[in-house]
Amino acid sequence: MNAITRFFWFCSGVHQDTLEKHPTEHNKYFGIGATIFFTGLFAALSGGYAMYFVFKGDTAAVLFALFFGLIWGLAIFNMDRYIVASINKNASSGKQIAQATPRILLAIMIGMVISRPLELKIFDKEIKERLKVSYLNNQRSKIDTLNNAFNNKYTIEIKKLNETKAQRDSLMNTVKADRQKLNFEIFGNKTAETSGKMGYGSFAKRKETELKQREGNLDTLNAGIRNMERFVEGRKQFDGLYSERLYTGKQLDSLTNIAGFADRNWALGQLSFNTNGTRDVNTSLAVTFIGLLFIFFECLPVFVKMMSSRGTYDRAIEHIETAQNHISEKDRDYEIEVVDGVHPTRVDIGIDRKKRRLHED
Repeated sequence: MNAITRFFWFCSGVHQDTLEKHPTEHNKYFGIGATIFFTGLFAALSGGYAMYFVFKGDTAAVLFALFFGLIWGLAIFNMDRYIVASINKNASSGKQIAQATPRILLAIMIGMVISRPLELKIFDKEIKERLKVSYLNNQRSKIDTLNNAFNNKYTIEIKKLNETKAQRDSLMNTVKADRQKLNFEIFGNKTAETSGKMGYGSFAKRKETELKQREGNLDTLNAGIRNMERFVEGRKQFDGLYSERLYTGKQLDSLTNIAGFADRNWALGQLSFNTNGTRDVNTSLAVTFIGLLFIFFECLPVFVKMMSSRGTYDRAIEHIETAQNHISEKDRDYEIEVVDGVHPTRVDIGIDRKKRRLHED
């Protein structure tokens, strides 16, 4: 426990020998140091997770993530330690606020940077579902764009094909009607267009001739349609329309698993909205409050240091700094003089400085 305590004191940036003489201050700086340490730990996890997605798929992705996470965590830890240690509790309240304001702004920025990758991990499942919807919509839009471009490029050919198909359909109906009339004529069914005489007579022969002529025309149209369809199919194959297909469920799972940091970050922002564009209040609040929690956690060491009253440790540090300043002032009144090139001695020049100041006055 003593080693852990001294480690957290180190994290808080205090002068440990002085702090040991003031037991009432131990817990306060233990808590501040623990907060700074865990902030650096969260930063290491956050940075490592973000870097893992940057190099995901690379064989050395884990090593890159560990290395960057360690460097990033140490950098944030050192910055937080400096921010807390640089707040002077011996200064006035206004001066402390002035000192803390830029540090709090910096802590907010650090908290935002730390919280984002961790939010990506917290909402990992929801992000994957939103990415699936996005990828599917993008693929559908891509296919529609290709089809529209193809239709614009081959407008004349497609129009001619459709017109020929319409003629074929009309002719098929005519052939069907003529075949029925021929049957009525042969079997003696009386209609407005048949004689009503049973047998294969002159009327039946004429109708059979007309039917064969129309069937020949129909065969010609079908042959032309097949040629045009082969041309259009070949053009679609050449322009890549058949190479694009809507993603299957397995393909979507694979795409979401290899999604990069930018895509996942975009999907996290989209979680605040439903697929129809309306705002999802519950998810939006959840994402916002998790981000604010990390920001508050990052600012907590500064807040604790500012809210804490001036204790015995702070007074002791003030006395030590005053004594050191006094010693520095005294040292400025002396200079080193070398006697016979061998023995250095301190020569008091303070009197000469005082004389010069009196003379100048």
